[in-house]
Amino acid sequence: MFKNKWKLAFLTLAGVLVLGIIYIAIMIFKPVEKTPILKQQGEEVPFAVTTNREDLTKLINHFLEKEGLNGPIHYEINIADQVELYGTMPIFQTDIQMKLTFEPIALENGDLLLKQKEISIGHLPLPVSYVMNFIENQYNFPDWVDIQPNEEEIYVHLTKMDLKNGMLVEAKTFDLEQNIIQFNLLLPTE
Repeated sequence: MFKNKWKLAFLTLAGVLVLGIIYIAIMIFKPVEKTPILKQQGEEVPFAVTTNREDLTKLINHFLEKEGLNGPIHYEINIADQVELYGTMPIFQTDIQMKLTFEPIALENGDLLLKQKEISIGHLPLPVSYVMNFIENQYNFPDWVDIQPNEEEIYVHLTKMDLKNGMLVEAKTFDLEQNIIQFNLLLPTE
């Protein structure tokens, strides 16, 4: 058929190269298969945030200062084995120190319940409901913080807290003994 073996080898090699170039061209210009992205309107994307007592204490106190949530009474939060609220109250031209301690409970709906454990104003024992009623009337709290003097608790509606960009916050875990505090930040997809 072919008299020269070199001619046969050349044409075979040229054919293989042409077929290879055609194959590569087809593979390059073939459209990529796309997996459809499910668009869910009105949904939020959850981001899990884990923190510790010290960092959350700094964040809360910064928020209180920045938002100007102190009223005629200065107060700050400390998170240790329990949530502690320290404040001073002006009584008869004297600042009296007070301390309230709470046990935090992360609720199923993402809100936070602070159950009153102890209260002290100076060294004077006062009824918890009286002091919490006084605090409710004297302190500037945001709308999403509900003081419940009769139940001796503070209900923190985290899911109603106004954050920038429409973000929402949900409490997931609030284990102070293990120093594990977890929240979900819900970011809107719109």
